[in-house]
Amino acid sequence: MANQGKKTVDQILAESFKELACQRPIEKITIKEITDRAGVIRPTFYYHFQDKYELLEWIIRHDLIEPIKPFIHSGMPIQAMTFLFIHIENEKEFYKKASRLEGQNSFAGIAQRCIQALLMEVFDERSEHLPRKNKLLTSERLAQYYGQSMVFVVIQWIQSGMAISAQELADVYEYMISHSLEDALKDG
Repeated sequence: MANQGKKTVDQILAESFKELACQRPIEKITIKEITDRAGVIRPTFYYHFQDKYELLEWIIRHDLIEPIKPFIHSGMPIQAMTFLFIHIENEKEFYKKASRLEGQNSFAGIAQRCIQALLMEVFDERSEHLPRKNKLLTSERLAQYYGQSMVFVVIQWIQSGMAISAQELADVYEYMISHSLEDALKDG
C-alpha cells in the first residue's frame, strides 16, 4: 500500500473490490480477498466500512453521485445523466456485475437511495423559494419518483449489454423526462 501515492484507503479498497467484482460474483467476494488485494489488514477495512455493500455504496456515491452534483445543483440533469452514463460505460464490467445484485443489498436499492438523497438535497434547497402546486408533490415523493426512474433506465441499459452508447441513452433519457406520457403515446 505504501506505493499507492495519494490515494485514500477508501479508494484503494474500492479499486480492489472493483477488480475482484470483474472476476467473480460480488456475493462470493470476501473481505479478506478485498484487503489482501488492497494490501491492508482486515481491521483497516472495518475501520472504513461495515461490509462490502457499504463499500459498494461508497463507490456509487464517490464515483457516480459526487461528480454529477454540480450539474444537478445547476439545473442540468441531462448533462448529469450523460456524465453518469459515460462513467458507467467506462467501467462496464464492474457495473454489469454490480447491477445483478438483488435482495436486501441490491444495486438498484443502493443506487436509488444515493440518487434520492441527492435529489432531496436539491428539492429541499429550492422548495423554500417555490410554492408547491399540490400538497402531494413533496420533496420526498419527487425524489423517489425521479430516483426510481433514473435507476430503472440505468439498470435496463446495463443489463441489455449497453447496446447503445452513453450519449444515445442520454438522448433517450432526455426525451423521457421532458415529454409527457401523452406525448410518448403520440410519438410511439
